[in-house]
Amino acid sequence: MANDMMVKDLEEVVVRFSGDSGDGMQLAGNIFSTVSATVGNDISTFPDYPADIRAPQGSLTGVSGFQVHIGADKVYTPGDKCDVLIAMNAAALKTQYKFAKSTACIIIDTDAFQKSDLEKAAFKTDDPIEEMGIKQEVIAAPISQMVKDCLADTGMDNKSMLKCRNMFAVGLVCWLYNRDLKIAEDFLREKFAKKPAVAEANIRVIHAGYDYGHNTHASTTSKIESKTSVPGRYMDITGNKATAYGFIAAAEKAGLKLFLGSYPITPATDVLHELSKHKSLGVMTVQCEDEISGCATAIGASFAGALAVTSTSGPGVCLKSEAMNLAVITELPLVVLDVQRGGPSTGLPTKSEQTDLLQALFGRNGESPMPVIAATSPTNCFDAAYMACKIALEHMTPVVLLTDGFVANGSGAWKLPKLAEYPAINPPYVTPEMKDNYTPYRRNAETGVRYWAIPGQEGYMHILGGLEKDSNTGAISTDPENHNLMCHLRAEKVAKIPVPDVKVEGCADDADLLIVGFGGTYGHLHSAMEVLNKMGKKVALAHFSYLNPLPKNTEAVLKKYKKVVVAEQNLGQFAAYLRMKIDNFTPYQFNEVKGQPFVVAELVNAFSQLLENE
Repeated sequence: MANDMMVKDLEEVVVRFSGDSGDGMQLAGNIFSTVSATVGNDISTFPDYPADIRAPQGSLTGVSGFQVHIGADKVYTPGDKCDVLIAMNAAALKTQYKFAKSTACIIIDTDAFQKSDLEKAAFKTDDPIEEMGIKQEVIAAPISQMVKDCLADTGMDNKSMLKCRNMFAVGLVCWLYNRDLKIAEDFLREKFAKKPAVAEANIRVIHAGYDYGHNTHASTTSKIESKTSVPGRYMDITGNKATAYGFIAAAEKAGLKLFLGSYPITPATDVLHELSKHKSLGVMTVQCEDEISGCATAIGASFAGALAVTSTSGPGVCLKSEAMNLAVITELPLVVLDVQRGGPSTGLPTKSEQTDLLQALFGRNGESPMPVIAATSPTNCFDAAYMACKIALEHMTPVVLLTDGFVANGSGAWKLPKLAEYPAINPPYVTPEMKDNYTPYRRNAETGVRYWAIPGQEGYMHILGGLEKDSNTGAISTDPENHNLMCHLRAEKVAKIPVPDVKVEGCADDADLLIVGFGGTYGHLHSAMEVLNKMGKKVALAHFSYLNPLPKNTEAVLKKYKKVVVAEQNLGQFAAYLRMKIDNFTPYQFNEVKGQPFVVAELVNAFSQLLENE
């Protein structure tokens, strides 16, 4: 769709869709990010929505947002602030204006700024723009009325027509950034395949929004040309979907059935939803009656020879911990997905934190060693899930895979992988020579991993259970020397698991400050490092995905630099763990527990102060 105006080239842009929880802002953001990813732009998204099942319409607490950062080159975060803010009602403008840059374009639906709307949003006057002191360009349009006019001949009722107004905003933003609407049309026809009339109504409204921008020349139109250097097929994918695909890929590679035992919990439920769609790939999913049975059924599936997964968030890990310990003592492969959210207790169900780290490492009774991996981005969730499965199956151990609400719900442009290029997964099955001479805790001398006999194999009958067993016979044992030996063997097996070295980015050789982080903060910490490097400051980043065991070069890396700061979205759990593992290591700390992603500008300011302080 060509524009007859001058089109300005941009390197990047951040757009934030916001409105009432029922206004479809998540769908609007998803469509715009999909259109952008499909044409080759790199993207990073951040859905930000309330935990209320349905807050009162037009209320300040019911505002839902979706921010998408589009770049010609690699983008690492959804952006601190936006270039375009769409506020579909008065409450959205009131709560979301703080995310707008001083140069932003603000788009509002004037039909949702009536007297009652302004009262609900706690405005004191009838001019919210003046009252808030907004100086940016404002495109004020009667979007609701234009949508009703556009759909007047469809026979749709008023409520159904207004449900389409989010598509007007998408169309207008597509005009602003020179987007082809065909991809959006295809998206909507697929999403509403069973309701073609709804799809066509939405498509008509998208075109109306695009045409409004074109006809009124609402603002300067721009384009973000892709500079993607790696050819291939790309898609916009959320972290939860990438995690589900990673599990499927690992099962395929290992030649096993995939079993998920789960109980719905925000923000992990999408993994259960996604895997339940793939029965054709041999995936088995069970929505259990509670968290405990979700984990216990997965352990049963593992005993029977499947690749077993259980998915949850922090409160669910609390409940699963006894069953997780059963997987530790029976030494059965199991992946426990923990999509971290704000706590404690029910806490902030739709917000993101990194506060489950110590629970993942130590939150069980007894000596209970368990490998822990943390995904660093929505697209990295695929690789992290794959490697968690590989470790679980090859080392006969439960593994905790940490993601978080930001990574799980956010999305990125993902290059579809080739499974042939991924490492093989070879479980340590029993050998024919062991027949009639097999005991369950017989181990590989080099790795310390026990051999796996699948029930039903003649000559390999054995018993597993929660009571301690004799290392030689597999019979129940309360012998103190045997228990001491078994605790050491289980710990040594995990400690021996080979993991990649941690990489140092930036000024690796001569940094004055090393930033250290783990998991989903990677994009923000990397961006902060890049900004500081451009300012002429010597800063490096060591970001961890493998938390237990830690990479072998961890101590050498952390002790190489004069100043080290550990930045995490908790009150210092990773810093405490590193101090425990490394002698005479006393890092600086940057800790926030806000339920929101880091703000790059705040990181840059904090790290700059550390560099200046002697």
